[in-house]
Amino acid sequence: MKKYIILLSALLALGSCDEDFMDRYPQTSVAPEEFFKSEEDLELYVNGLLSLSGSGSYLSDQSSDNMATTGAIEIKNIMTGDPSSQTITGGWNWGRLRNINYFLDNYEQAQASEEAKGHFSGLARYYRAQFYFGMIKRYSDVPWYEVTLNPGDEDLYKARDPREMVMEKVMEDLEFAANHVRESVPSGTPDLWAVKTFYARVALYEGTYRKYHAEIGLEGSANGFLEKARDEARSIMDGGKFGIYTTGNIQSDYGSLFSSQNLIGNPEVILVNPYDVNKDRSGDVNYTVFGDYEQSPSRDLVMTYLMADGSSFTAQTGHETKGFVEEFENRDPRLMQTIAYPGWVRQPNSDPYIQSLNKNFTGYHQLKGYNNTVDNIEVGSVDFPVYRYAEVLLTYAEAKAELGELTQGDLDETVNILRQRAGLPALDMATANASPDLFMAEKYPSVSGANQGVILEIRRERRVEFALEGYRYDDLMRWHAGKLLEIIPEGMYFPGLGKYDMTGDGVEDIILIDKDSDIPTGDAKEKNSLGEFLIYYKAGTIDDNVDVFLKNGENGGNMVTETKVRTFEEPKYYYRPIPVQQVTLNPNLEQIFGWN
Repeated sequence: MKKYIILLSALLALGSCDEDFMDRYPQTSVAPEEFFKSEEDLELYVNGLLSLSGSGSYLSDQSSDNMATTGAIEIKNIMTGDPSSQTITGGWNWGRLRNINYFLDNYEQAQASEEAKGHFSGLARYYRAQFYFGMIKRYSDVPWYEVTLNPGDEDLYKARDPREMVMEKVMEDLEFAANHVRESVPSGTPDLWAVKTFYARVALYEGTYRKYHAEIGLEGSANGFLEKARDEARSIMDGGKFGIYTTGNIQSDYGSLFSSQNLIGNPEVILVNPYDVNKDRSGDVNYTVFGDYEQSPSRDLVMTYLMADGSSFTAQTGHETKGFVEEFENRDPRLMQTIAYPGWVRQPNSDPYIQSLNKNFTGYHQLKGYNNTVDNIEVGSVDFPVYRYAEVLLTYAEAKAELGELTQGDLDETVNILRQRAGLPALDMATANASPDLFMAEKYPSVSGANQGVILEIRRERRVEFALEGYRYDDLMRWHAGKLLEIIPEGMYFPGLGKYDMTGDGVEDIILIDKDSDIPTGDAKEKNSLGEFLIYYKAGTIDDNVDVFLKNGENGGNMVTETKVRTFEEPKYYYRPIPVQQVTLNPNLEQIFGWN
């Protein structure tokens, strides 16, 4: 037992070290011949590498057009500042890779079956693929290392390897993992199907990235990745192990995936990150996720959801000036399971919640990831779905559409299964392609051809299905849609000063007054027909000393969150510079895509 304690301590030390492994001495505390002796040793080490996305993912869309944010988000700072390798210093961290490679260098010494060795080395290669996928997304070309480096090794000072070569290695790692990782594993750890889901995700990302990003010059190899995404997704579908969770209740089935105390065994969840406050594993993000701190959902996201009859909200006359109550009427039920709606009741209250209108926020509040209870144990014990079968279905549909192979039958067993859970009419391929949605087409001008309409609808479905789960930024990057981030997120619409119903009962709840008026106190405040005091807000422009910023000030408009101009420089801002300190240590690391 002593050697296990020593190893775990060493792993923790390595994992928490901020120094780059290229400019420090190795910190490995356990000699391989003293540790890698049995299958138990292999399992212990690989379990120490476990890394799962969690409830913090509900905050990750701050980097995208799904959210307004007051936070110091990297991409926002880049678009509004003067970024360089001297100001962007994060991300170039390699300690985790060293831990992974150390295992892969030594696991063969263990007295264990070849099957066991294959399983644990497959998991390690899956983790290495995850690591490099993150580096590729951030830097494109990066040095590839598949062995543990030591001081004096020449490769410490190697140049970047081409993206094409590194991605080939990533795919090799994932292929090995898909052929060796077990199907039966402890709950909360990756199994064969989790590996294959990630494999399909990476292949779809790289295939679409190569297709839409001419600057990397790899368009000719895009289809090979799309075919791999298609095939891996299809193999999961054919495996018959998973399905879309539904009880037939279109008003709650989708939302329950993000508020469940136990997702283990849920047919849709391929990999779960289990939280349990009683076991010192809390996933509590209630305070930050709801929309009173840093983030709040954007009106553009709200406008993306379809009407309940399958028609486009943005095709309706006057959709731009629909108020909060009206814009939630007869919509895709997923909208009201993602964002707080008129009439929603926040515990422990019994009356409907009245939206809080704060400066620099949109007025919308997030329900996905929010646990509507005052029980702190329940709040912190909501499981997180790391991989959902819904992603597999949409990966398959998108890959086939981008390959020009999509059929109505493919839609019926992918997109339309998700729409069926939401009670929406099925997506008809011929109709979508005959009349592409203008709202969507304007967002993605690079999408063209015979499948333009259906590709746009698959992108809509992906945005809606995974809204506020942390997928959106990566999607915008791979689709070459970074310019959408130049549009400053706005909030709900008000036509001007006056009284407004926010709960949907026809009775006014708030009143917007001009900037020069005083908000009355106590009984001097006006009451509505229910005998409740109205909530007062001063309204004006963002330059006024008021509570609510409107685009046209007292004359109304969408709520304004900020006005600082954003510039997304293409292709530069799809990537990040290597921090200047690292280039100083290794002059062979050259900056690319215009970074300095």
